[in-house]
Amino acid sequence: MADSLKEEMRTYFYLLLYIALSSGQIFFNKWILSSKEINFPYPLGLTLLHMVFSSVLCFIVTKVFRIIKVEEGMTPEIYATSVIPIGAMFAMTLWLGNTAYLYISVAFAQMLKAIMPVAVFVLGVAAGLEVMSCRMLLIMSVISLGVLVASYGEINISWIGVVYQMGGVIGEALRLIFMEILVKRKGLKLNPISFMYYVSPCSAICLFVPWIFLEKPKMESHGTWSFQPFVLTLNSMCTFVLNLSVFLVISHTSALTIRVAGVVKDWVVVLFSALLFADTKLTIINLFGYGIAIAGVAAYNNQKLKKEASQSSSGDLQKVQSIPMATSSTSDR
Repeated sequence: MADSLKEEMRTYFYLLLYIALSSGQIFFNKWILSSKEINFPYPLGLTLLHMVFSSVLCFIVTKVFRIIKVEEGMTPEIYATSVIPIGAMFAMTLWLGNTAYLYISVAFAQMLKAIMPVAVFVLGVAAGLEVMSCRMLLIMSVISLGVLVASYGEINISWIGVVYQMGGVIGEALRLIFMEILVKRKGLKLNPISFMYYVSPCSAICLFVPWIFLEKPKMESHGTWSFQPFVLTLNSMCTFVLNLSVFLVISHTSALTIRVAGVVKDWVVVLFSALLFADTKLTIINLFGYGIAIAGVAAYNNQKLKKEASQSSSGDLQKVQSIPMATSSTSDR
């Protein structure tokens, strides 16, 4: 009984740690990119530094100290056809998402992110990973309506920021689709550290090329800035620790639990951003529309849970039926 209670408390601690780190990282990035104290309006450069820092730390953790083992099974063909596209989409998501903070408030950015399940589902249907149904069509319509209402209630709307945020959403949806293909069709499962070990260098390269042409000249012409190395290192470290918290939550619960925790985190970010940033002005229409969207997201998560439970039970049944064959042939396992 005591062990069970201890494990439950540990799980809640990891969930709270993930919500705190994820929310804090969003506020940290916004502060660095928008504040006059730091004066570093370079989202490409900031994201590039995150990926370089993550690449170096992942190498140290997995290859030098060997704290976490990198899963085997990665081949040049899988890397070229799956990891590189994932790395490119990951870079696109972080770059465009961080750039959006220069034009729109953190709260409104989170509201726009609620459209993510719609993008994932539509692209999943196009890729043959999802099946269109009346129930899912209704859920997608509810989410879309909620985001539209929340956008209508935005006082200081910047369409440039909306375009950047929507680009980041599409990039994240494509990344999740490629991840689904990597796991389901190619049978390779990666924990977050292994994922970052393979993807971070690729993302860094994808970010480095546009950085040379888009931000490097601006940074050189700007001259000296007040950005301190300590702040940069701390910000990059927070990004890496956030990925570790994702690993801890998933290993102790499930991917669905972290999706639910993500919904809680989004509300925390929306409400706290109104207190922390002067550019955030929440309206009743904002919150009403976001509430509708979150209700749709909750229905989507519930539908995914039922689907995963159904697949798990059918997989267990198939495994039981195939035990006699599995004992005589390793290819059936």
